[in-house]
Amino acid sequence: MDSKEILLVADTVSNEKGIDRDVIFDAIEAALASATRKKHQKDIEVRVDIDKNTGEYETFRRWEVVEPGENGLEEPLRQISLEAARIDQPYLELGDFIEEPIESVEFGRIAAQTAKQVIVQKVREAERRKVIDAYADKEGTMVMGQVRRVERGNVYVDLGDNAEGFIPREDMIPRESVRPGDRIRGYLHKIVSEVRGPQLFISRTAPEFLVELFKLEVPEVGQDLIEIISAARDPGMRAKIAVKSNDPRLDPVGACVGMRGSRVQSVSNELAGERVDIILWDENAAQFAVNAMSPAEVTSIVVDEESGSMDIAVPEDKLSQAIGRGGQNIKLASQLTGWVLNVMDEATAEEKSESESRQLVENFMAQLDVDEEVAIILVQEGLTTIDEVAYIPESELIEIEEFDEEIVKELRGRARDALLTMAIANEETAAAGEPQEDLLGMEYMDEELAYKLSRHGICTMEDLADQSTDELEEVEGIDAEFAAKLIMKAREPWFAEAE
Repeated sequence: MDSKEILLVADTVSNEKGIDRDVIFDAIEAALASATRKKHQKDIEVRVDIDKNTGEYETFRRWEVVEPGENGLEEPLRQISLEAARIDQPYLELGDFIEEPIESVEFGRIAAQTAKQVIVQKVREAERRKVIDAYADKEGTMVMGQVRRVERGNVYVDLGDNAEGFIPREDMIPRESVRPGDRIRGYLHKIVSEVRGPQLFISRTAPEFLVELFKLEVPEVGQDLIEIISAARDPGMRAKIAVKSNDPRLDPVGACVGMRGSRVQSVSNELAGERVDIILWDENAAQFAVNAMSPAEVTSIVVDEESGSMDIAVPEDKLSQAIGRGGQNIKLASQLTGWVLNVMDEATAEEKSESESRQLVENFMAQLDVDEEVAIILVQEGLTTIDEVAYIPESELIEIEEFDEEIVKELRGRARDALLTMAIANEETAAAGEPQEDLLGMEYMDEELAYKLSRHGICTMEDLADQSTDELEEVEGIDAEFAAKLIMKAREPWFAEAE
């Protein structure tokens, strides 16, 4: 391979692959260095320098300047000590290199094959970097390409410029048929660099793909006049998106639907006929949930912020519509809002509400030591815990028609006493520790008993074995006979060791 051939290879490969000439020259230099090492049959360090204008090249053997270890140089063919290096070149430092020109190799068939392999490897690495660099800023956006092949439901897409996208079968819309040559869109959700090349993972089932399609079809979304808050999909069947307007003069639902439904129909066509509901977002979570249940009619809603759930009541004859086929409507509404939505008919909702109210009344009666009438008043006023009774502004409780200042002070005092008692009990339980596995797994033991023992500082079989019958009788529900049986069972390992 003479100088003209080197320039010809560099120009040809650079033009065909769209890779910088410097990368090709680096590959040829690496190939020449590899061939030189094989010629010398030694593990030496070689550097080849090609003149990128003429194609002529020089070859150098090089040694790294290092500090020898206790046993001398680790790689004597590639290294030289600092002391020896400074004999001829006193300005050298550790990490520098000494170079000596050597004869450049003349390429035969085997050497040329080695060069080809190195060039191919370097070109592939450059192509991978080029693809990753080109698509790094496209991750999280929609891409389009041509179906190259379909294998077992997995689709390979030609994105152009030697980039190939991969759509796994589970990320294809169910029952969607594609053939090689078809143009297809998808959401680029992940880029993974692998030895065989970068994998551009594309999805047609992700909710983000639905959002990107609306950005494409609805100019107001791209202009930030309309904002898509969230999206939920049952791919190929049904979807919901929540939208809001940043311009009070603009109807976000109408804009997304389009004239005679043209915009939403275009999106639906791209998604193999997937039906899309446009939902108006509302800052009030309950109203947003009511909107999300569309087309079902909601008669009442109960919000439980602590558990992040809502109970939604609908007319009995509309229950199946609210749930949807296979629970589809309620599932999508839950995903869209981020709340756990429980749908039920009005009778069930009323029964549940009464049951929960009754439970709250009983809790107040027990915790505050009040009669049923007072407890009912507290529940009717929307109070659910003794924390609220203890710490909401006193003025709010006094506003309750049935209460006067004296009753309010008494209730608040009882609530705070109850909270203090509960806190002390929790601290004692925490200080006592949790029952350990050996105690929980012991014969005659159940979880309730184990926790009773742990509150008395008995958390292991060893702790139990150290107890006396009298001490164990102090635990609620344990008599002398059972105490003795438990202690003997806990001491069995002692007897086994003694034997």
